Amino acid sequence: MNRKQKQLSMFFAAFILTITTMFSGFSTEAEAAEGQLGIDAEAAMLIDADTGRVLYEKNSDVVLGVASMSKMMTEYMVLEAIKQGKLQWDQKVKINEYVYKLSGAPGLSNVGLTQGEDYTVKELYEAMAIHSGNAATVALAEVLSGTEKNHVEKMNKKAAELGLKDYKFVNSSGLNNSDLLGNYPAGSPEEENVMSARSMALLAYRLLQDYPDILKTASVPVLKFRDGREYKNFNWMLPGLIYQYDGVDGLKTGSTDFAGYGFTATAMRNGQRFISVVMKADSKDSRFAETRKIFDYAFSNFTKEELMENNFQIQDKKTLPVTKGKADSVKIQTDKAISMTIRNGEKDQYQPVLVLDKKKLTKDGELTAPIKQGEQVGYLTVKTNNEEKISFLTESGQKEIQVPVVAAESVEKANWFVLAMRGIGGFFGDLFGGAADTVKGWF
Repeated sequence: MNRKQKQLSMFFAAFILTITTMFSGFSTEAEAAEGQLGIDAEAAMLIDADTGRVLYEKNSDVVLGVASMSKMMTEYMVLEAIKQGKLQWDQKVKINEYVYKLSGAPGLSNVGLTQGEDYTVKELYEAMAIHSGNAATVALAEVLSGTEKNHVEKMNKKAAELGLKDYKFVNSSGLNNSDLLGNYPAGSPEEENVMSARSMALLAYRLLQDYPDILKTASVPVLKFRDGREYKNFNWMLPGLIYQYDGVDGLKTGSTDFAGYGFTATAMRNGQRFISVVMKADSKDSRFAETRKIFDYAFSNFTKEELMENNFQIQDKKTLPVTKGKADSVKIQTDKAISMTIRNGEKDQYQPVLVLDKKKLTKDGELTAPIKQGEQVGYLTVKTNNEEKISFLTESGQKEIQVPVVAAESVEKANWFVLAMRGIGGFFGDLFGGAADTVKGWF
């Protein structure tokens, strides 16, 4: 190879290296996290619990088995019924023959229930939420909806109301229908409940937003039941259990042969709460190990920051023009701060975006007096410098980073005389301006 050929070869090598380096920099935050975390599960998510901002996701829209994590829907419906006064914690529920037999079925998670005996809603709820009691869940489904079949219909309806997209409930417990002693309420004999990680995260998010007291029960590591036995919570990351993790106080595990091992968890430290979802992990141990990875990543890399302070003004848009007012402009500013959970050290990667209410503007982009102090004229939101979408589970989450922009002062409407003089001045101004242009045209 001669010198010229060597130079050409080196040029092409450098060119290929440059192109490769350029395109490797275009990975999204989620992709970068995936490479960093290496989550060993079929699907996973990390969510900011305050706003529902998505901080990490893997196969989040793939529909998978959820097993006992689906009990979170019945938990939601119980808490909703309690709030609405349709159910009472001390309300008695008599155990029928089917629920009794299911409570004694081998290989299933249950507490000891006695046929014909009365249990309170609270006792059954604790058995479901702490020890994942399957028969207790069916008993609650029956008291809520008359029959488990009716309850399953309501579960699917409630999922739609909550905004879940990918789901199908065929029973209340999350068991395979084949385990229900021939009494499966919907679907085929071998079917199970399914959801996506995104829908699972949204259900957890809504639970924490709507009924935060759920954590008082979900965080109990050991249930002492009336049969005299103690039942451990299957969330082994709670304090005192074998995979305890600082800050974990919920929510729900699940496992079947079809679903694998799943865990929807939440943890809070120093006022910062996250939600984690792991679906179809290989073992009981690995679902906790992968959840630990996600929470370590969350607490090490993300913090809630104030991006725009209260009374914030965009540098080149501190005022808006005003027509028919005593003043010809008005100061505008936000009426609250914008805060969001972001990656540490990246506060300067976000910039403000002003969106004005077009209905309040004239065709010339002016506000019309009178204008009252505090009157909303639009809103302020934020975007990333690289235009990367800020992803949230819900539209309401998106609105968490939108704050009203208001008039910082009042502008009174000018009286008729002032407006008339302005009109006359404008007329003669236009007249003399036109004459001047004509004269200029002569030369």
